[in-house]
Amino acid sequence: MKALVYHGPGLRGWDTVPDPTIIDPTDIVVRNDCSTICGTDLQILKGDVPETTAGTVLGHEAVGTVEEVGAAVSTVVKGDRVLLSCVSACGRCRYCKEQRYGQCLGGGGWIFGHTIDGLQAEYARVPFADTSVYKVPDALSDEQVLFLADILPTSYEVGVLNGMVAPGDTVAIVGAGPIGLAAILTATLYTPGRIIAIDLADSRLTSALHFGADTVINNGREDPVAAVMELTNGLGADVAFEAVGVPATFELAAELIRPGGRVANIGVHGKPVTLHLETLWTRDVTITTGLVDTYTIPQLMRLVASGRLDPTVFATHRFALGDTMAAYDVFADAASSGALKVVLEGSARGKGPDVYAAPALIGTAV
Repeated sequence: MKALVYHGPGLRGWDTVPDPTIIDPTDIVVRNDCSTICGTDLQILKGDVPETTAGTVLGHEAVGTVEEVGAAVSTVVKGDRVLLSCVSACGRCRYCKEQRYGQCLGGGGWIFGHTIDGLQAEYARVPFADTSVYKVPDALSDEQVLFLADILPTSYEVGVLNGMVAPGDTVAIVGAGPIGLAAILTATLYTPGRIIAIDLADSRLTSALHFGADTVINNGREDPVAAVMELTNGLGADVAFEAVGVPATFELAAELIRPGGRVANIGVHGKPVTLHLETLWTRDVTITTGLVDTYTIPQLMRLVASGRLDPTVFATHRFALGDTMAAYDVFADAASSGALKVVLEGSARGKGPDVYAAPALIGTAV
């Protein structure tokens, strides 16, 4: 089969690799019908995730059709359409029983495209199928549920829930990329008083308004701390989300917060960040971090089914799965392409009416 393979920092290839097979009786093999690319995949390619070794198939978000079923699997059968979570759960360890699947001690956690072969491939082996995949209701399309594999539960759990967003809160979101936009979308479920989006790109700030932000600040042209203080009568935001993953944005989020407020770090950091306790220690500020556990996927799927959430607004570009190399170019150059999320459509699906015609990739591994 063909798959997107990581060959070390800066190198990737659309390679022929062995077809996956059942290894453990709790496995299934799934045909990829629809998948996407995550900002974390770009961080792996930068070399920021040393646990991922050369030769690993990338990707941790997909919707697929069950092709083979291990002898111990009881919740899905061949032909079922399933959402594959970015986090796998053994279902038996202490953390899984606490719904902290990201900390699984039994071989799960974030493993797809990280420590085992991932989902940007024609087929994938899926461990712990009974506790790690979700049947897709017939009424929902692949694209309606695809972004429930990672981006929406990440922003919802690590941002909105960890940050304890409450009705009437002022919420400041540093970074209006896909994660920040997902945080805006899910924060609106809790009717905050004001959502403020901060970013350097006007195009992303325009998207932030579309996703539900009330106020946008371009911190390349305006002092975001002064602007937020003016909007909050000098107090600061009740909750601030860091949604980028670089030192400057974390430090900015901490500056925006009022005494007694909460900073929820969502971004994936590849470098150390300074924690300014010399200014925070007297202000009763709570700082939370976290890896998504995906325990909210069923709840989010119900909200999609009822029409309360529309994740398809993230899909700005669509490619055939075989064009994944070009899709990476477009996604990585979001400032020019305007990409929020790309959809990679498997061979069993049509390309759809609005496939992006990307330029050929040069200088990559083959």
